[in-house]
Amino acid sequence: MTFLRQPTRAGVRDAAAKVAAILPPTPLIVAEVHGTPVAFKAECLQPMGAFKLRGAWHRLTAIAAEDRAKGVVAFSSGNHAQGVAWAARRLGMPSVIVMPSDAPKVKRDATLAMGAELVPYDRKTESREKIAAHLAHARGAVLVPSFDDAWIIEGQGSAGVEAAKQAESIGFGAISRVVTPCGGGGLAAGLALALPDAAIVTAEPEGWDDMARSLEAGWIEPVRDDPPPTACDALQTMRVSERTFEVLARRDARGVAVSEEEVRTAQRRAAAKLRLVVEPGGAVALAALLARRVEPLPGTLVLLSGGNTDMADYAHVLADTAHASLAEAL
Repeated sequence: MTFLRQPTRAGVRDAAAKVAAILPPTPLIVAEVHGTPVAFKAECLQPMGAFKLRGAWHRLTAIAAEDRAKGVVAFSSGNHAQGVAWAARRLGMPSVIVMPSDAPKVKRDATLAMGAELVPYDRKTESREKIAAHLAHARGAVLVPSFDDAWIIEGQGSAGVEAAKQAESIGFGAISRVVTPCGGGGLAAGLALALPDAAIVTAEPEGWDDMARSLEAGWIEPVRDDPPPTACDALQTMRVSERTFEVLARRDARGVAVSEEEVRTAQRRAAAKLRLVVEPGGAVALAALLARRVEPLPGTLVLLSGGNTDMADYAHVLADTAHASLAEAL
């Protein structure tokens, strides 16, 4: 049964082959941070703007052909939604997405444009998992979680396989450490499987750093009651899964938290120095390096995980020159 399946490194390699068969690799950009060359994996340049299509493609292509007509159900604030919708449309499958009513309009509109049906919910009072499970059962569809799924984890890890090959081909050298955004931990766990010799550091917004606290404690710690507001909508996961936590704990991963202003600074630096549009949740790993929560070391890989941001909000971030002196950090 699906829930018994555990993610494996072999599964990550299979996912990487699947993704390589349909898409070119996203760019690997090398730039200095505090004087040290760092490799940036630009997942914000995926066709639907985020790494999430990797896991979605790996998961949906694993569904038997005779079961695809009933479709899939997923829950997401936007990037997983778009990844699932993108994969489902390419495979000719119907998709239903349970999405918070306060999700960014740009993500709602993009998901609808790819043919998905949206079911809104209140993230403060309703359980997206319960709503999605009910819909999947009622329709006979396959439930596709955003991170607590072996195929999803393996698919996200394909970014690491891809980055390692690129780093070698351009003479960057072996990847010795990965700094990655973390919500539920699917991307971080996949990267840990893909790059077994690299240290893993997760980055989360302050108040939502449940993975960091869980790794420090040695058991899963959910987000504390009444967490602060954050622009990092893609990382508002109340509790990581046992699957993702166990993979990262076995690798002695550690986590750090960054402030909202540090995230905005990272978005500005990505635009000014890397020429990339990066959404708040996609910029937290870069923020961790710029703020020296993590020191840049040779062989460091940073994931820029998504670029699906509201353009009006993004314009305000870029227009904020109050912290312009930090512009030289990259």
